[in-house]
Amino acid sequence: MKRTRRNHGATLKAQVALAAVKGDKTVVELAEQFHVHPTQITEWKQQLLARAPDVFGGTKPPAEALDLKTLHAKIGQLTLENDFVEGALIKAGLLSATR
Repeated sequence: MKRTRRNHGATLKAQVALAAVKGDKTVVELAEQFHVHPTQITEWKQQLLARAPDVFGGTKPPAEALDLKTLHAKIGQLTLENDFVEGALIKAGLLSATR
């Protein structure tokens, strides 16, 4: 019989990783306490230690340059410009009307 895969929330992962970093208990003891595989605890601990500087401003996550509303406005503007240029080229005979 197959067991369904468990998805752990960010809060549990943080708790387990912090407990592992503290070092009060061994990884095996933490695995029994939180019902998680010891390898998983080691991975979460490594992830926590790797990303800890980000919490204090070490590196900033990539920010979106433009928000969705601005992007939609830009798409509309470019569509109008393309339609205008296409119409002008058709009138000048440089582009066929049956595209």
